[in-house]
This record gives sequence, C-alpha cells and structure tokens, in this order.
Amino acid sequence: MKADKYQRRFYRDWAKARNLYLTHIIARETDVQIFTDKPIDKQFAQERIKHYRWQIENYIIKDARFLVSLKPIPVELNAPEIIKKMSEEAKKANVGPMATVAGAIAEFLGTDLIKKGCRQVIVENGGDIFMKITRKRKVGIYAGRSKLWNNICVKIKPKDTPLGICTSSGTLGHSLSFGCADSVVIISKSTTLADAVATATANRVNSKQDLQKALDFARSVKGVLGVVIILKNNLISWGKVEFEDSTV
Repeated sequence: MKADKYQRRFYRDWAKARNLYLTHIIARETDVQIFTDKPIDKQFAQERIKHYRWQIENYIIKDARFLVSLKPIPVELNAPEIIKKMSEEAKKANVGPMATVAGAIAEFLGTDLIKKGCRQVIVENGGDIFMKITRKRKVGIYAGRSKLWNNICVKIKPKDTPLGICTSSGTLGHSLSFGCADSVVIISKSTTLADAVATATANRVNSKQDLQKALDFARSVKGVLGVVIILKNNLISWGKVEFEDSTV
C-alpha cells in the first residue's frame, strides 16, 4: 500500500448525518469518517483498521503481485478473510485486488461496529461507503466538472441495508483509472464488490459512446444492484437507484 500525498476530503464539508455521532480516523493512507447511532470506542476502531492494514501489507510482503496486479490473482487458502474477499470480488470485476481495498476496509470495519452493538453505521473511506441504517439517508454524488449534477443524491432505504455505495472517477482523486468518467457509482450488498466494479466500469468510459457498454458491463456482474455513470452533462443509470434533490 503506497503512501500517496494526502488529499483533503473536501466533500466531507457537505456531509450531514443528523442524530448520529461522528468519528474521524486516519491511519497512514486510510482516512475514514464514521457515523454511528451511539458513541464508539475510537481506539477499538483504530485497532481494527490497523489490523486489516497489517493483514494486507503482510500479504503483499509474501506476494507482491497483490499490490501491483491490474488483473485478478489467486490467493492462499489460509489467507486472512479480507484478503480472500478482495481477491474474490476483484475476480468478478476482472480487476486487481487492490482496486477493492477502500471498500473492503469500510465493509469489514462497519461489520465490526455492528457486532459491537451499533444499529446504524456509516463508514466512508475515500468515497466508498458501507451503510447500515434505520432511517432513510441521502448519498450525494460529486461529479466535479459536471455542475449540472451538483444537487443530485441517491436515496438509500433502511430495508436495503447493509449496503455498499462506492464511487470511482477518472477526473477526480488519486486512484488509478484508465477512463475519464466524472463519476461512477455502484450499489451492492458487498462494499468490496461495489468498489471493484466501480473501478472496472470507470475504466471503460472515455467518451459518450462508451456509456451504454459500461453500464451493460456493470449490470452484468452478479451482486450489483444499481449503477450511475456521469460523463460531463450525460447521466445514465440502472437498477435500484432512486434519485433525490439534496436541497429538498
């Protein structure tokens, strides 16, 4: 896991989650924002993040391909659960396992907090979100240069959670992308899978003509529930996606 120059998550300035407690944790490159219905033990959350990071970093020492491969790779049968999950979901999207890392950490940490008794948990890790809620929430979509979509949100219903909502972009952030989509949002029960498919879908968008093929790819992956792709003034969507205005 290479250290990148820190980029402030400016979109967090717009985040609002009424009636929830906020915890912010930075552990090297991992920068998570956690919303819960009750105060959490911050040290516990930090230790879990460090634990998952250690498992990933230690596995990379054994097999450097896990870090650099842009295609799926097999992993050892006795590998840690997070390693196996990353490998399995990356294979479905035909990307390297590290394309799932942010979503995987969000999902595993969110699950830990639910086991600790939290009824509502939102873990946001660099635009990738694990969510378990008991009331309706809105998830905003930031598309950078596409000002037309500034106020667009996706409505998430409690009955559909736990859920992963992950975003990839070819024009924003420091993550590797071979496309130029302004925003690709994937919804799945697996946050790890959503992260992998968001990356793979964004890689497929270089022009308006690519939108339908990229959408068809994303919807073909078993486990994907919803897709949103934005390129400049063009938006295409499919599946379990219900839009709302963020200003309402």
